[in-house]
Amino acid sequence: MMTTAVETRTSHCCFCSMQCGMDVVPDDSEAGITIKPSKTFPVATGRLCQKGLYSLGHVVHPDRLQTPLGRRARSDAWQPASWEESLSRIAGDIRRIQAEHGKDAVSVYGGGSLTNEVCYLLGKFARVALGTKYIDYNGRYCMSSAAAASNKAFGIDRGMTMPLSEIPHAKYIILAGTNIAECQPTMMPYLMEAKKKGAVIVTIDPRTTMTSKAADIHVGLQPGFDSVFVNGLLHVIVNERLYDGAFVHERTHGFNEVAEAVKEFTPARVRELTGVLEEVTRGIARGFAKADTGIVLTARGLEQQVNGVENTLNYINLALLTGKIGRKGCGYGAVTGQANGQGGREHGQKADQLPGYRLIENPADREHVAAVWGIDPAELPGKGVSAYEMLVKAAEGEIKAMIVLGSNPLVSSPNNAVVRRALERLELLVVVDLFETETARYADWLLPGTSFLEAEGTLTNLEGRVFHRGQALAPPWQCREDYRLISDLSEALGRGRYFRYDGPEAVFEEMCRATAGGKADYSGLSYGRLKAEQGVFWPCPAPEHAGTPQLFLDRFAHADGRAVMHGITPKRPAEPIDSEYPLILTTGRLANHYLSGVQTRRTAELVKKAPAPVAEIHPAVAQRIGLTLGDKIRITSRRGSLEFAVKITEGIQRRTVFVPFHWGDQLAINQITNDALDPTSRMPEFKLCAVRIERVERVERSDA
Repeated sequence: MMTTAVETRTSHCCFCSMQCGMDVVPDDSEAGITIKPSKTFPVATGRLCQKGLYSLGHVVHPDRLQTPLGRRARSDAWQPASWEESLSRIAGDIRRIQAEHGKDAVSVYGGGSLTNEVCYLLGKFARVALGTKYIDYNGRYCMSSAAAASNKAFGIDRGMTMPLSEIPHAKYIILAGTNIAECQPTMMPYLMEAKKKGAVIVTIDPRTTMTSKAADIHVGLQPGFDSVFVNGLLHVIVNERLYDGAFVHERTHGFNEVAEAVKEFTPARVRELTGVLEEVTRGIARGFAKADTGIVLTARGLEQQVNGVENTLNYINLALLTGKIGRKGCGYGAVTGQANGQGGREHGQKADQLPGYRLIENPADREHVAAVWGIDPAELPGKGVSAYEMLVKAAEGEIKAMIVLGSNPLVSSPNNAVVRRALERLELLVVVDLFETETARYADWLLPGTSFLEAEGTLTNLEGRVFHRGQALAPPWQCREDYRLISDLSEALGRGRYFRYDGPEAVFEEMCRATAGGKADYSGLSYGRLKAEQGVFWPCPAPEHAGTPQLFLDRFAHADGRAVMHGITPKRPAEPIDSEYPLILTTGRLANHYLSGVQTRRTAELVKKAPAPVAEIHPAVAQRIGLTLGDKIRITSRRGSLEFAVKITEGIQRRTVFVPFHWGDQLAINQITNDALDPTSRMPEFKLCAVRIERVERVERSDA
């Protein structure tokens, strides 16, 4: 594919939540352009990781979809179709299904890498064009536990309470369940600058990762014991009166509940339960509490559990109890995973939310958004269910149709057998993507979307910084920008009058009006301002408002201005280990790949470095099963078995098996993960399920 760029243009990487700036530079290569780090965007310090440097690979890949594809039966081959035919037939099937089964028989499944404009339009499309309550997105698998915890503790959900620029001012940094060096590599310079200035860095993870190798202290905690360990830290801080009494008294509730909950979790008790030495627990607790400044950062390791919300609340307790929030060099942050994981959940993709974090079942919120949309509030449906529960309803036959945009749920969801059954049972499946994904193999219609270089819009990074991403390339072939595709399908459904925009900027302006007065207030933003200021932090309620880089300087977002600490009683995982399944399977990311691998598995330079998933096990486990060089292992859970190549390493907790999740088909580890959900966030328990492993003997090949 030859691109049409004729001058250097700026853009932002399509992968992680750092959203590093990049320059798209014309050259004499086959593609006609190359990608280079941008020196102007203030976030990533002029760097790109390997995924960003090679991100052009999937944009110009020969397998890119070029035209709408449809088929009468799923056993048929794909047939090219015009946009007019495709949208007309899709709309006709939607009308038929809703006439027969009701409006809620149709659902929408979105993504956390879409622009704010597209996220907003998807939510509006579901509620206004389709009239369905069933919309959710893959961010449910990523940030929902942290979001729920932040709302409970602070009254508002913004991934980081402070900008990245505060990290170098922290004297003590706790990184729990996050492998920043591989998942957000360009964030590491902030941590290393802090370390250079004398900061102590602690990592808490079942594996010795690239991040933990840069730390001063590493705690190899078995998955599922996060709140046990944090209760030990809190016990020391409370028992030795190391907490910030004035801050706790003046700005929080819940101290007595925390003190009672941690009473029995002495360092000795924590050692009995986790194996973490008493002096390690005491040392971290004292070090963090006594440091002048400190930051706690969490991620999926502790959040993707059935107790993920409580785990996150306990780490927030650390920041609140010691008064390390709302001032320089201090804060709490959930390190967002996806490109627009923050903005993706703010503007209406979640089942219970409207733009600006308004709640769909709050009458005043419904009235405000309905007025912006020009409809009667009574027309808005109620709240639906979470992403995985939506797939379960499809598997059970309640949901008959699904539109998937920017996601690959067959690979990214737990217990894939349920998802496969859901996709097979749908009467209509429409997938919008760059490629024929594993999910798209079950589709009736496959529509070509645009890559990150081909679509203008805004995104919100892990800090809460809203920024503009320009269009660097024209959409190729018959690819149609996502915002326009949504508008055109709305037109085909007879609801086009609510979706007529002359470009993404018009969508953004409407979105800002819809957020006005909400917790995530964008009403003071504009494309012009975002371009001029290189991004603005929300909330920003007026054009003259400077934005809010540091939250909670004076008050928290609860009505009384106080934060709420929560006493946490550690609970067991959904699937504890036993004699039949004595090991814990945990999943995660690699530096070379992203999410379900739709883009990175089509990038030759990245595939070369990580062509297939490799399971990691401890030498003691390898010895027990008699593993020899060249053998594979078979991992079996209560949901099935898979075989993997294996790496033996002492850098993993003894009872833990690690497998990355970026592959599909028989390499998709989510075929055997557990689909139990956190009762509050509805986050699946990706990070631990009970398994057994056995040796798969190498088969010697012979030419004889």
